[in-house]
Amino acid sequence: MDKLHQPTLSGRELETYHQQGYVRLGKVAPKLEIEALCQRINDIMLGKIRYDNMLMQLCPSAGQLDLSKQTREFKEASLKYRKIQDLEQDTLFLNYIQKPLFRDITQKVLGENVSIFRAMFFNKPAEQGVTINWHQDGAGGWNLSIPPKITIWTALDPTYISNGCLQIIPGSHKTMIPEKGDLLSPEEIEAHAPDDKRLYLEMEMGEVVLLHNWTLHRSEVNTTNQPRRAFSVCYIDAATRQKSNNHQFPQIFPTYAPS
Repeated sequence: MDKLHQPTLSGRELETYHQQGYVRLGKVAPKLEIEALCQRINDIMLGKIRYDNMLMQLCPSAGQLDLSKQTREFKEASLKYRKIQDLEQDTLFLNYIQKPLFRDITQKVLGENVSIFRAMFFNKPAEQGVTINWHQDGAGGWNLSIPPKITIWTALDPTYISNGCLQIIPGSHKTMIPEKGDLLSPEEIEAHAPDDKRLYLEMEMGEVVLLHNWTLHRSEVNTTNQPRRAFSVCYIDAATRQKSNNHQFPQIFPTYAPS
């Protein structure tokens, strides 16, 4: 039986997060719970379970470019979705998002009242997927009133270099780097993300990493015959608003309240 992380973040882990912009948390849920999340996301991709207003995108590498735009509608029954957002609508995913450990982390970094910017499934289908270049989440492209600080990333499948695992630059979270949006320019990549600073986060199924949103990260395509699925949640201060329209986001702690 896998040893699970305690329901609180240690002082040393919190210090590592602040200094390095990431900390590996190990496993936080039993294997059966992760398997249930995998089955649930497969059922959502295949249309066996549907929710209104979920943001969905079929992977461009699936070959149907007309369906690869991100819209709030079901595309087709396929296991080749690239992204599915708004998963807090699903009870299994909501229960995972509200784990005591995640409550403790967000209290220590954000405070008592916490929302989510997004709860998102990421997928690199077998022998497919797309390369995601170096970027800082929410550095400039999200247009939020309060800069985001916390992403909790869960490997639903084992992640390796061969299937496009996360790559990060430790310590790169302390300043906003891109001049425009979230993606780095070639010149910024050369200055801030040289190959010798790159760390590959290979993870087992169910392993979790806590990331500062501004920690530089990227991923490559999946060259294996199995999918590389992950679940990523960005937690934000509940006072955060979208600057363009004053939109607020679903509250998660202390209780769930849809936006």
